[in-house]
Amino acid sequence: MMRRWIGILLLFSVLLSSCSGGQQTVTPASSGLPADAAALAAERGFTPDDVYAALKTYMPSGELDPYIMFSSGGQSGQVLVIGVPSMRILKVIAVFTPEPWQGFGFGGHGDQVLEDGYVNGYEIKWGDTHHPSLSETNGEYDGQFLFINDKANARLAVIDLRDFETKQIIKNPNAINDHGGAFVTPNTEYVIEGPQYAAPLGWEYASLDDYEEKYRGVITFWAFDRMSGRVIPDKSFQMELPPYWQDLCDAGKKVSDGWVFCNSFNVEMATGGIELGNPPFEAGVSRGDTDYLHIIDWKKAEQVYQAGKVETLNGMALIRLQTAIDEGLLFFTPEPKSPHGADVTPGGEFIVVGGKLDPHVTIYSFEKIQQAIAAGGLETDSYGVPVIPLDKVMEAQVELGLGPLHTVFDDKGYAYTSLFLDSAVARWTLGGPYDSLNPEDGWTLVQKLPVQYNIGHIAAAEGDTASPDGLYVVALNKWSIDRFANVGPLLPQNFQLVDITGSGAQMKLLYDMPIGMAEPHYAQIIKADKLNPFEVYPQVGWDPGTMALHPNAITSEDEARVERNGNVVEIWMTVLRSHFKPERIEIQKGDHVIWHLTSLEQTRDATHGFAISGYNINLSLEPGETQTIEFDAVMSGTFTYYCTEFCSALHLEMLGYLLVKP
Repeated sequence: MMRRWIGILLLFSVLLSSCSGGQQTVTPASSGLPADAAALAAERGFTPDDVYAALKTYMPSGELDPYIMFSSGGQSGQVLVIGVPSMRILKVIAVFTPEPWQGFGFGGHGDQVLEDGYVNGYEIKWGDTHHPSLSETNGEYDGQFLFINDKANARLAVIDLRDFETKQIIKNPNAINDHGGAFVTPNTEYVIEGPQYAAPLGWEYASLDDYEEKYRGVITFWAFDRMSGRVIPDKSFQMELPPYWQDLCDAGKKVSDGWVFCNSFNVEMATGGIELGNPPFEAGVSRGDTDYLHIIDWKKAEQVYQAGKVETLNGMALIRLQTAIDEGLLFFTPEPKSPHGADVTPGGEFIVVGGKLDPHVTIYSFEKIQQAIAAGGLETDSYGVPVIPLDKVMEAQVELGLGPLHTVFDDKGYAYTSLFLDSAVARWTLGGPYDSLNPEDGWTLVQKLPVQYNIGHIAAAEGDTASPDGLYVVALNKWSIDRFANVGPLLPQNFQLVDITGSGAQMKLLYDMPIGMAEPHYAQIIKADKLNPFEVYPQVGWDPGTMALHPNAITSEDEARVERNGNVVEIWMTVLRSHFKPERIEIQKGDHVIWHLTSLEQTRDATHGFAISGYNINLSLEPGETQTIEFDAVMSGTFTYYCTEFCSALHLEMLGYLLVKP
């Protein structure tokens, strides 16, 4: 508390100094501050806004951030965990890509998780993560699970936030790309995986000459079971869509619970071929004036699936397009050209869509959508899907600037939209039931805050839930150009933290954060106190793969042993500061080795590593954890195994010898 008061006094002193020509100083007697604090600010040329930004983002040593941001890791295939407002990277969660610090993909249970994501047995060890989605209860983040998609290979991963580890990777059997994932329904009944580029279902071959007939989109509703913490394919289903390129989705909430809204582009069904003299995709998919917002009744679709009105394709239940039309599951309405985001307001009353080639955001009324559907008499697209006229469902349009993309919300009735071409964040007022929250009229642009270089996605504190928090917005910028030290032609991305609590509804830019490991896309920000991760695993012998006791765990050093059965050698090893037991293991070349390792530690942060030189094996063993590795001793020789985490003063002495006889 004293540190905060000192910070406030420092801010006051600098502001006073700026108002009096920079001559005002603050003495220790008057404020408890070092006498040179204000002078230091003046020497570095800090403005009052600079000092305000520093105080808003500074977290004193040992103080914890009130919010945690989960960001996609882009081409790294991982998820980033970032404190807000400090913007400190706290962890990189290994998901689709092997990661040695966490021992993910180097001999432990992560090997099986990665293998489950292989494509028809073909090894895939990277992913293009785009849209993390926190599990929800009643439209609120509950801090239990995180889902993330892999656009490159149409895969979905489940991360358990009890230990921040990936538990499941599942391959979509009928899609090849999935930019529109992952998004959850308000009680995480389903994880929605929308497609991206149309393809023959099941990713079979078909000529592009047969595009309109044989290419399709597909949206997947993955059933999620909280008790097991897993997606259940046998209870999941898909819906066939026309071959428009479906993009991002958002589930309705509160009044619109039970519905899903997905935008699309390439309603023109362009097939490219610039090398053949055809219009390139960038021109072909942008010829029309509008695209189609997809409006899907997922609760009714669930009933159709449960009634058995499906086909089975590659082991997956599929509602065919004609069935979706006949059962009233799917509707379209025009949306702005080349859209890239469909975002539902906190109460579920409206859907906001921005089009990259339209300076407006268009706001759709869920009530009007329902009225238009009930009235019937709708014309259809060429596939027979009913199309609701725009004037029947549009509530408003707000002109914001060039390249509007994604929208998030706060608790005061404001919306925040990223403007890709303007490189700005637009703050505007919601109308309808939100009018009473705003000092301005509804559906009105309030402020445009410049950010640096092509903002794509945008995140706000709990900003896409049923009750946003306000406080902060993060601009996820695509380029950084000159914001950081030159590190060669491949530059970091740039997250910029924005304060949205200022007086007069004025936003302020607070902080630049380089992301130097890939191109993140989307992020969600949750209150830190909603997360309840383990400090140590619940019991000695815990298996993170199953989140239960490991069948080969041991609980004391007395149980450590080596057993041989033919050419199979099985080892039960304990791990404890600062030694392994056993420390000498002698086997024969050609033996099959099954090695169970149990950390007996129960002290927070007492993590050990385990690496075997020459065999590409590396584990991270958190307190109480048990893991099993298997390998064939294909090389004879003398090998060491040692602890890779600096765990104690005698860390370097924590090793053993694996002797493999020729």
